[in-house]
Amino acid sequence: MDGMTRPVFRDDHEQFRVQVRRFVEREIKPFHAGWEEQGIVPVSLWRKAGEEGLLNCMLPVPYGQGGDFGHSAVLIEELARVNASALGFSVHSEVVAPYLHAYGSEDQKRRWLPAMARGELIGAIAMTEPGAGSDVKAIRTSARRDGDHFILNGQKTFISNGHNAGIVIVVARTGTEPGAKGISLLCVEEGTPGFTRGKRLKKIGLRGQDTAELFFENARVPAANLLGEEGQGFKYLMHELSQERLIIAVRAAASIEAFLARTIDYTRGRKAFGQTVFDYQNTRFKLAEAKAQLTMLRVFVDDCLALHLRRELSAERAAMAKLNGSDMQNRLLDEFLQLHGGYGFMSECEIGGAWIDARVGRIYGGTNEIMKEIVARGL
Repeated sequence: MDGMTRPVFRDDHEQFRVQVRRFVEREIKPFHAGWEEQGIVPVSLWRKAGEEGLLNCMLPVPYGQGGDFGHSAVLIEELARVNASALGFSVHSEVVAPYLHAYGSEDQKRRWLPAMARGELIGAIAMTEPGAGSDVKAIRTSARRDGDHFILNGQKTFISNGHNAGIVIVVARTGTEPGAKGISLLCVEEGTPGFTRGKRLKKIGLRGQDTAELFFENARVPAANLLGEEGQGFKYLMHELSQERLIIAVRAAASIEAFLARTIDYTRGRKAFGQTVFDYQNTRFKLAEAKAQLTMLRVFVDDCLALHLRRELSAERAAMAKLNGSDMQNRLLDEFLQLHGGYGFMSECEIGGAWIDARVGRIYGGTNEIMKEIVARGL
């Protein structure tokens, strides 16, 4: 933001930002509208991103690029700046890869992570089911041991990177205990017998991001593909969810910042009744209010980012960041669209697409109602 220094980022982070911004301008912006029409990003783009060092930013070499979450945040912000919502990089690099790195065996890490860093293997995580969304404990997908394999049965839905993924972390119930007990994580590879994908799901937003249903019918998954210990899956999921929620907050703040700047430019150039739209006090007050709210959000999110870089971010603060960030993004982008008038409602106008894409921020990563429950526990 103008006049606001951000000490959370080091020089190497800002140098990486220059590199990312060039890649976005060259390889993403010119093609993004086409990906939205097709409903999927070509695998070739993932390989280019891997060659550029944009995948698995926060993992050590050879599993990633040897950076930290600050590099990941830079990439998230630069994609949000141009509303490049088709890319499932965050799911791949900041959700799936960290699970594999934290809980995988040496063999699992060697098999999958370097290929993910190169963009040759795309990752997804399959938690949500038709009857279980934010309530992970309600998962019904089951896996029973059969010799040196698990027999996996169930259905997953709304899975980001679902069609492109070559490796999917599947949340399944391996025990008979109710609730959180008995939940395990299984890594299912492309080509596993009994593993099929449904058609790509059509969404009102994130139209370029491939989202699919996944089906497992007596799928034979090698026992060696169990991630971590059997029955510990729910604990693993809880450990990593704070980072997923911080990702949503980082993206929200960057989105508001980018579209506030564009709305200021638009209102200064658009005339109505003999003066610019910006000259009306209502417009200036709306924009001033947006800048004040964004500044507060940015300071809080950057503080959460600094805490996370020290591995000190609590689940409660991550929930606050996700709750406030996504709510504010939805509200302010709606104000920005209004200030664009009729043009804001046209599909070729960027603010309209950003406004629609922002809506899912209040749903995924745990609904905002769940975020309030998490915060309420600390009252």
